[in-house]
Amino acid sequence: MSDLPMVQGGLSRLAADRVRKAGVRLEPLLSRVGLALDQIDDSERRIGASNQIAFLEAAAHALKDDFLGFHLAGEFDLRELGLLYYVMASSDTLGDALNRAARYSRITNEAIMLQYQNAHEPKLRLVYSGVPRHADLQQIEFCIAAIVRLTRVLSGRQFFPRHISISHIRPKGIAKFASLLGKSLEFGGAADEINFPVGSADWALVDADKRLNKILRELCEESLSSRRSNTSALRVQVENTASPLLPHGLAKMNVIAKKLGMSPRTLTRRLAEEGATFNEILQQLKASLARRYLEEDSLPISKIAWLLGFEDASSFSHACRRWTGKSPRELRLSR
Repeated sequence: MSDLPMVQGGLSRLAADRVRKAGVRLEPLLSRVGLALDQIDDSERRIGASNQIAFLEAAAHALKDDFLGFHLAGEFDLRELGLLYYVMASSDTLGDALNRAARYSRITNEAIMLQYQNAHEPKLRLVYSGVPRHADLQQIEFCIAAIVRLTRVLSGRQFFPRHISISHIRPKGIAKFASLLGKSLEFGGAADEINFPVGSADWALVDADKRLNKILRELCEESLSSRRSNTSALRVQVENTASPLLPHGLAKMNVIAKKLGMSPRTLTRRLAEEGATFNEILQQLKASLARRYLEEDSLPISKIAWLLGFEDASSFSHACRRWTGKSPRELRLSR
């Protein structure tokens, strides 16, 4: 059995429905990202998390909707989340619901781990496992917007989070998010995280039901135990740890090793066992991010150089020629 993380595929099916309604041919898009039509049409089939991420990007491009994930989050029936929705909805308080989301979210998506911090100002962090975070934009925006919308519905309160941090860059169009997520929204943050209002962990939920919740938790535990554990490849862990550190010049071996709970020597040895080196991974990560950033015409090349951890645009230009044979400007024009 593959060690790659799997997802329930509901988000891919939402995007596929949008593609069909727009009159765009679905099968070529699916084929391009390694999916087949029967995987989408069968709601019981799970698909690879990386396939879902790639399909969402392809669908967004085909639909000319760079905010596809966010738009889908604002429109879908929350009950389509299935067991996860009902075990959250029947919880006593918002804190209980978020705690259950953190424990059982792998039933829906094995690639995103939810980490709940129960405090006076509760926090929910989304951490990628087994897939590179920098490759995703649509899925994470869907998840964050869906969580905010879901917690509003469950609590019966039209609140805004105290703060939301999203680790990727959005050079334009941020105003689109304000109606649902509020104005305290930071792109290019150190983590993907939602800070809920002070005291919100104690808010009673509209459909709280202790007996039903007990039954649903038992079902969730059974479902969870039937899932294999997903151990993220070390390469992906390094990429996901390094990405938010690049602009600050902190994506260094000793810093990454410490964050991963090991010595630089151990990290070097374990990467070698996977046939990789730290510098190779870092350069490939920068090259991948550079291509994504250069697609955003409103991002100055000097800003991209900073985002990637280069001292100046000249250093970035030399690296870009080494990666692609083209300068950043030439690469941007060719796209």
